[in-house]
Amino acid sequence: MLSACILSGCGRSVDILVVGGGAGGTCAGIEAARDGAKVLIVEETPWLGGMLTSAGVSAIDGNYRLRGGLFGEFTDSLANRYGSYAALQSGWVSNILFNPRAGADVLYNMARNAGVEILFRTRATAFRKTNRGWTVTLSDGTRVRTRILIDGTELGDIAETVGAEELRDRISAQDLTYVAIVKDYGHPVPMEEPEGYDREIYVNCCDNPLASNDNGFNPMGQKLWSPDMMLSYGRLPDGYYMINWPVCANDYFAEYLDMSPEERSEVIRKSKLRTLGFLYFLQKELGYVNLGIADDVFPTDDGLPFFPYYREARRIAGVDTMTIDAARLPYESDLYTRAVAVGDYPVDHHHMQNPRREELSHLWYGKIPSFSVPLGVVIPIQTEDFLVADKAISVSWEMNGSTRLQPVVMGLGQAAGALAALAVKGHCHPREIPTAKVQSLLLDHGCYLLPFLDLKPVEEGFRELQEKGIRGEVRGKSRCVDWSNETWVNLPE
Repeated sequence: MLSACILSGCGRSVDILVVGGGAGGTCAGIEAARDGAKVLIVEETPWLGGMLTSAGVSAIDGNYRLRGGLFGEFTDSLANRYGSYAALQSGWVSNILFNPRAGADVLYNMARNAGVEILFRTRATAFRKTNRGWTVTLSDGTRVRTRILIDGTELGDIAETVGAEELRDRISAQDLTYVAIVKDYGHPVPMEEPEGYDREIYVNCCDNPLASNDNGFNPMGQKLWSPDMMLSYGRLPDGYYMINWPVCANDYFAEYLDMSPEERSEVIRKSKLRTLGFLYFLQKELGYVNLGIADDVFPTDDGLPFFPYYREARRIAGVDTMTIDAARLPYESDLYTRAVAVGDYPVDHHHMQNPRREELSHLWYGKIPSFSVPLGVVIPIQTEDFLVADKAISVSWEMNGSTRLQPVVMGLGQAAGALAALAVKGHCHPREIPTAKVQSLLLDHGCYLLPFLDLKPVEEGFRELQEKGIRGEVRGKSRCVDWSNETWVNLPE
């Protein structure tokens, strides 16, 4: 019997299998486990958190005043770890910055305390639909039977593999970034000139003697940021720096979504070189000779993150599709009645490294208020017992510029986990669960369904206001305020 088990691959059963421990996948697993489901997360790296941690993007974009559910729990844990929320405001790009290692530790503790089983350094290699869910083969040969399968990967590759229909409105992939966490060693940290280094790529990253003041970010000829201002952009609470600078620095363009694994590996190699070239420029041309890759953050051979920051993923065709117009005019459709997550970030697209950037320039930065995202974006229109929980949701290519941000992804991941757990408990397909049941469960856990700033989840009347909102009994009034958009039922003066 042992020999037969070894030859055929040992089997096991769970209620919910999450493939990919990204920001959304991790939240899906935590929520489902807390709701009573038996959950397994398989993750290729040794960390949970995806872009939040494993890709090094440890600066939260938006939702500072919409901290609810697992997103709020995560940020509260970071504030407790560093001493206060004020301590997290260490760099000017975000009000919440942290060391990626600290973020991974927080998410791991949340997952383990919820009872989630995690298999690190593990891939899913084959998928077979069954009458009662899925059978998935893992890279160690294990076969896992699961009622519900959730794609928590960065790029939505599982959705493609299992045949979920894809939205085909993508015009071009956003620039990706190989983030680096660097620190001041207090002494020179010499580095060799990276392969293919070209100083001209970086000269307009900031105000310096080499700059021509022509970088595409200052069309009116404003003065460039100072070098110190550029670095303080991503200063972390422990004094390290997150190098994720969009101005003539380490953004990198490639149409990576439709590439083979070998082609993607080459893109990753070149994007790493772009980042190393920027660090070399900082040392050689700007005099930051003491800055070097932090040797105590990522357990990788080169000290860089496990993978790049991918702003673009494949996107399923879902039961609902979120668009710019749905965000801009929320009451022109009924999507708000199915709301399960919120965001307040503008439409932020990165295309400055794309040779077609002039052609694409009119397609992003449209003004939108804070917005809600409906449950149907995580449910494919056809593929049963399968959900998505990261950036591969059903949103228009343009709207992805807002929904790709960490708080929205975490909120939708939590919603996918709640939906999956209810389907397991109800012995039915996820699409058969009434949205109201998911919304009720999320409200039980202090989540925002609508981005009303009038009341916080801990305040009396919050749930009633949210429920009145999704029933259409009260409506929000919105305004755009720089990079932090607002919605109120009673708009303040």
